[in-house]
Amino acid sequence: MKATATCTQQWIRRYHPKPERRMTLVALPHAGGSASWFHPLSARLGPDIELLAVQYPGRHDRRHEEPVEDIGTFADRITEALMPWDGPVALFGHSMGATIAYEVARRIEAGGGSPAALIVSARRAPSAVRDDRFHELDDEALLREMRVLGGSDAAMDLDEELVRLTLPVLRSDFRAVSAYRCAATVPLGCPVTALLGDSDPRVTADEVGAWARHTSGEFSLHVFGGGHFYLADHQEAVTGLVRSTLEPHMS
Repeated sequence: MKATATCTQQWIRRYHPKPERRMTLVALPHAGGSASWFHPLSARLGPDIELLAVQYPGRHDRRHEEPVEDIGTFADRITEALMPWDGPVALFGHSMGATIAYEVARRIEAGGGSPAALIVSARRAPSAVRDDRFHELDDEALLREMRVLGGSDAAMDLDEELVRLTLPVLRSDFRAVSAYRCAATVPLGCPVTALLGDSDPRVTADEVGAWARHTSGEFSLHVFGGGHFYLADHQEAVTGLVRSTLEPHMS
């Protein structure tokens, strides 16, 4: 399978091109999130790590496209879009993005490649299954769930127009997450680094620690103060952790 230019342009946003990059970090956002959520991290990583932020259909400049409702389809399309990039590639996924990143890593390894690292944030391991059905909530209940999480591009102060624009995308993303079940029986060969906010209302340390079962490589767990979107309060520390995780794998 060969990636088309259109596929790559649809899915990938390059905020800070790095001609001298020694590592490419692919960043996958949360449910309801967009590529721009990773703009601050892209700016902080330095000249040797280029961040490619994934833009899902149904939001921002892809708002007229139908959202994807299947994690496997997300992973297939993103894997295809990444084919033009050479050199070491690592994956960073937050919340729903962590599950998609894991499936992209599986596809890369199935194709004979190997991600340099998989970094997962604020997401339980694929083997830690819950029967979440947030997509079945009515509008008010869904907005309350967003406020409990304390973030997402849906924002806290929602006006009527923003509700109308974002709820279908949120429902679609939550539907994809709810339907996902891990079919893998073989662990990844790449190292996995897991990040967690200590007061996250929707994931526990044990559920995040279970990512260790999904790699035959090294595993580490790092806990930060904060909730589901702890990254906003720990940008420098998270950037440092990402750099220290990737530096041993740079060419």
